[in-house]
Amino acid sequence: MLNKTPNIAIVILAAGASSRMGSPKQLLQWKHTTLLGHAVETAKALNQTKISVVLGANFELIKSKINPVYIEILKNEDWETGLGKSIAIGVDPLLSIDINIDGVLIMLADQPLIDQSYLQRILDEFKPGTSQIIATAYKNNKQGVPVLFDRIYFEELSKLNDDKGAKVILRNHAEKVSIVNAQHDVSDIDTIEDYNALYRSNH
Repeated sequence: MLNKTPNIAIVILAAGASSRMGSPKQLLQWKHTTLLGHAVETAKALNQTKISVVLGANFELIKSKINPVYIEILKNEDWETGLGKSIAIGVDPLLSIDINIDGVLIMLADQPLIDQSYLQRILDEFKPGTSQIIATAYKNNKQGVPVLFDRIYFEELSKLNDDKGAKVILRNHAEKVSIVNAQHDVSDIDTIEDYNALYRSNH
């Protein structure tokens, strides 16, 4: 019997205040939409069952700019504590959902060069029920998002509460981590200079 296609929930983290940008970077223009809109479109193209966006700072403003079709919008009241709390808020509903979710793919809103084909490579590597973690290779041997976790880690992910993101889980289960190398720069957009340079080279 053929293995069924894994059912992967997608969580897009977009709760930060963009303090170094001067305005919400989630709403900066990218292609025909915004950075966050582009991340949502990329996620939707994967044709998975459930997509969630975790917002925090500027919640009402950013929420008003999102097309809510097929998207669950979650609010991180404690967004200042960092990525870990946003991951926890994104994963916690998966613990009680009534459909079988095999894993969760965690994305950021400010990595516009991460495209559908790259994320599909991660999904294609995933084998449900094997306690697998698939992370993205960064420069300097670092591992990070996008990252896919088997459902066995949902409980741990739902308890994260600091600015280290899921690094502690990657470290504690290092023997289960496999790496996919991005063929392009996955650096986040942290300053307006980062954004302007990336925008100019991709438009």
